[in-house]
Amino acid sequence: MADRCGDTSARFLGRMSLNPLKHIDLMGTVILPLLMIVTNFPYMFGWGKPVPINPRNFTNMRRDPMLISLAGPLANLLVALFSALILRVIAVLIGAAPDAQILHILAIIFLFLMIINVLLMLFNLIPVPPLDGHHILGYFLPPGGQRMLEQIGPFGILIAIVLVNQLGILHTPMKLISGGLMFLAFYGTPVWGTNLSL
Repeated sequence: MADRCGDTSARFLGRMSLNPLKHIDLMGTVILPLLMIVTNFPYMFGWGKPVPINPRNFTNMRRDPMLISLAGPLANLLVALFSALILRVIAVLIGAAPDAQILHILAIIFLFLMIINVLLMLFNLIPVPPLDGHHILGYFLPPGGQRMLEQIGPFGILIAIVLVNQLGILHTPMKLISGGLMFLAFYGTPVWGTNLSL
C-alpha cells in the first residue's frame, strides 16, 4: 500500500517479499518468543521487522498513513475469510470421508489460522501507537488530537495489553466476527453442530 501511495522504500530495500527470512526481527521473532516459552508466559506474542516507510514520499500526507494502516488489518480479514472458505470445503469432504484423519488435521490448521488472523486484525485496530488503529483514528482527529495521541506512544503497547487483558475489549468483536466466520465455514455442512473430533 505504501508503494501505491508513492513510497518505494520497502521495494528499494527488498522488503516486498513473501520470503519470511527477510522479515525476521531478532528480538521480536526469536528472543522474546523463546523467553515466553521458557518462562511459561501465559500469552505468546512477537513481531517481525518493521517495514520502512518514508512519509515524505506520500502523495497525500494526511490520507496515506491511514490507508497504509488499514492494509494490515484488511489483509488479516482476507486471510481469515479465505481460511473460512477452505474450512467449508474441508467440512464437506469430512462429511464424505469422516474417518480421513488428514482432513481433521487440516481443519485444525485452518481453524487456528482463521482465529489468529481475526485476533491480529482486532488487536492492530486498537487506536494507540504504534498499532495501526492510531493512524486510522488520527486521520479523523484535529492536529491537537493527533499530537495527544502521539504522546502516549511509549506506553501504547502496555495500554493495549491492559485494554485486552484486564478490560476484555476484544471479547465481543472477536466473538461476533469469529462466530460469523464459523457460520460461513460450517453451516449446512455434514459437520455443523459437531466438534470435528478436534
